[in-house]
Amino acid sequence: MQTMEWIAPCHFGLESVLKREIQDLGYEISQVEDGRVTFRGGTDAACRANIFLRTAERVLLKAGSFRAVTFEELFQNTKDIPWERYIPRNGKFWVTKAASVKSRLFSPSDIQSVMKKAMVERLKSCYHTEWFQEDGASYPVRVFLMKDIVTVGIDTTGVSLHKRGYRPAAGKAPIAENLAAALIMLTPWKRDRILVDPFCGSGTIPIEAAMMAANIAPGMNREFTAEEWTNLIDRKYWYEAVNEAHDLIDTDIDTDIQGYDIDGNVLKTARKNAADAGVDHLIHFQQREVSRLSHPGKYGFIITNPPYGERLEEKEALPKLYREFGESFRRLDTWSAYMITSYDDAERYFGRKADRNRKIYNGMLRTYFYQFTGPKPPKQKR
Repeated sequence: MQTMEWIAPCHFGLESVLKREIQDLGYEISQVEDGRVTFRGGTDAACRANIFLRTAERVLLKAGSFRAVTFEELFQNTKDIPWERYIPRNGKFWVTKAASVKSRLFSPSDIQSVMKKAMVERLKSCYHTEWFQEDGASYPVRVFLMKDIVTVGIDTTGVSLHKRGYRPAAGKAPIAENLAAALIMLTPWKRDRILVDPFCGSGTIPIEAAMMAANIAPGMNREFTAEEWTNLIDRKYWYEAVNEAHDLIDTDIDTDIQGYDIDGNVLKTARKNAADAGVDHLIHFQQREVSRLSHPGKYGFIITNPPYGERLEEKEALPKLYREFGESFRRLDTWSAYMITSYDDAERYFGRKADRNRKIYNGMLRTYFYQFTGPKPPKQKR
């Protein structure tokens, strides 16, 4: 099987988590950059990466990389890419997104237009035709420009990987599923430890934790663009990846995963989402204010996405909210707490400086993942 390069974009600040995931799948990392990880693998890598990766946004087949500071260079270098290896005569192809950072070429629409023309010229000469019907499988192209280096990928995924399929309805300011998974993976939490989200909203963090506990692959119940790429990827690799995912599932486990929220209506959504994800029996949801946060167990984890106060009326309530959160946490004296927020005064009102914090971009919003670590549980005697 021919080895190819694949690109997995992710949230800025979470590259190390995604890198570890890809290595755990058995693939060799070739490059780690801001917001994406490139790795090597056969055509089956597209299937397994799409189905198993929890923290990636999508998976791209790397078509080429080059330097361009003029549109003429962009055109010629794009034309030099062997598009005929990837796109069949009837394939539908277009540049769906262009992003440019610190580069002389910065207009997305112009970049998209020039690259589409170059692709057409290349394929016209290869297929000896002046017109493409484009009524076959889709081959959407994504391009990144960073300091004049152009990286070109063909999207195997389609709808972003954070769309697991279990959350058609979400509460206010929902956290993306792949970001929620990454936050959990940044902590030492394991399925035999307690996890509580006191601001669970539509249930994303508890659901992602339960899916990890039960070893449910995040992409096994959805479709991908590259399933139609029969010229590149044998359908058997998709079936094999899904079968592999099914064989790993273990839902007959004991967990202590809990989600609290003050809003009873949003908890109805959370329960439905958990049922759709197949993990409702692994999570206990309860309507509860953060001031009433408690648990009889020791050495548990709080992992949460509290309100940021993006709206003015909400911002006024944040000092009290974070103060109550901090007071409740101090009563859980053996616990650890992890929260992602863009609220600048989070530590001040929480009442404790974080042991560590990590900058993460949630879209264009800069947030910090504050980590308040508690004592480690005593080692069990053999």
